[in-house]
Amino acid sequence: MERRTNRKIWQMPWGYTESIIITCGIVIVGFLLQLTTGSFNFYLLAAPVNLWVGIALVALCVVSLWIGKSRFMRWFTGVPFAVCLISALLILCLIMGLTPQTTSGNNPTTLFSRLGFDNMTHSWAFVFIYFTTLLSLGSLIARRLYRFRRKDYGFYLNHIGLWLVLFASGLGYADRARYVMYVREGEVEWRVYDDNGNVKELPIGIKLNDFDMEEYPPQLTVIDRQSGEPLPTDNPDYYQIDVKSPADRLNGWYIGVEEYIHQAVRSSDSTYREVPMPGATPAVKIRVVNDKGEERSGWVCGGNQAQLYMTLSLDAQQCVVMTQPEPKRFMSDIEAYTPDGTIKKGILEVNHPLRIGHWTIYQYGYDDKAGRLSSYSSMELVYDPWITPVYIGFIFIALGALAMILSGKSIKRKEEKDELE
Repeated sequence: MERRTNRKIWQMPWGYTESIIITCGIVIVGFLLQLTTGSFNFYLLAAPVNLWVGIALVALCVVSLWIGKSRFMRWFTGVPFAVCLISALLILCLIMGLTPQTTSGNNPTTLFSRLGFDNMTHSWAFVFIYFTTLLSLGSLIARRLYRFRRKDYGFYLNHIGLWLVLFASGLGYADRARYVMYVREGEVEWRVYDDNGNVKELPIGIKLNDFDMEEYPPQLTVIDRQSGEPLPTDNPDYYQIDVKSPADRLNGWYIGVEEYIHQAVRSSDSTYREVPMPGATPAVKIRVVNDKGEERSGWVCGGNQAQLYMTLSLDAQQCVVMTQPEPKRFMSDIEAYTPDGTIKKGILEVNHPLRIGHWTIYQYGYDDKAGRLSSYSSMELVYDPWITPVYIGFIFIALGALAMILSGKSIKRKEEKDELE
């Protein structure tokens, strides 16, 4: 204990003090390199370069077995250095999460930008910490596997899973690609446009069979007939149409809902009937009374590209109008094709993507002005050939955590049994 207390800094075996200093030194070197040479271009690691880098990392981890008994390697794969590396990685990721990230092509103007905080994945500090973590963790795994013990399977699953997640998510970054494709109903599209407006043909095609949308009931409000501004001007009143609560007050007028049709078609100059069809639009029949006892009644409709709107005049200055309904749910019935003949059908919704091969297709948008009558659907296509190793890594981590919980319980039961004996 006395010898440990009097140990001088940089005297082997190294501990947390040396690990903190070396980790901070790696980060500082990264910042200096960032200031002098600019951001690291991660796209230089696109396939097949990332494969060769991965092979080199694995080879270095295996070679470390020959010097695994040295004090340096024990420190390099030990707990103090691992804690410092992971802490630095978490701090950099926290900065990335709290800072709006920009593209690598932007010219940094502030010191904050020049250090790479707004483009963290291209920061030399992040790259150095990331690769050092991979090398340290990989060397530890190689050393423990070389002295394989079956009872340590929880450790192997946890650490191999973490290494796979870091390895695939980092080195696979350069191979990831995102595109937005606009597909019209009944057509098959293979093309997208890049940031410069150039057409690019993808190895995946999408056919849009149908686009549909569910909408919330619209709102009613009183507007100034001259300016079109909702009233009162300082704090406009709105009434969300609700058949369960069919009455409200708008700008001094009592409004009662007599009939509401969510999919309505005009049947005469002043009446509507329910007809479920693409061109249908919400319409409501209301009765309006003010404090003076003046009464108005009639239909109000917000209209769309297929039908004209209809308002209810209150007086020479005011009228009741209907706002456009907000989308509740929109979906695309699509078929996806790849050159190898694979075909996959599905209903695309927000947070319900379709996966085919290495592609993930997300519902992105539609023609906002047309609403339910949108003739096209826009979809985000994400290409990520490294996503499978990431999923495998997370599965390993989960299995490792479960294994360590079970092994901990068995050890506790064994200790309790020994105490009873």
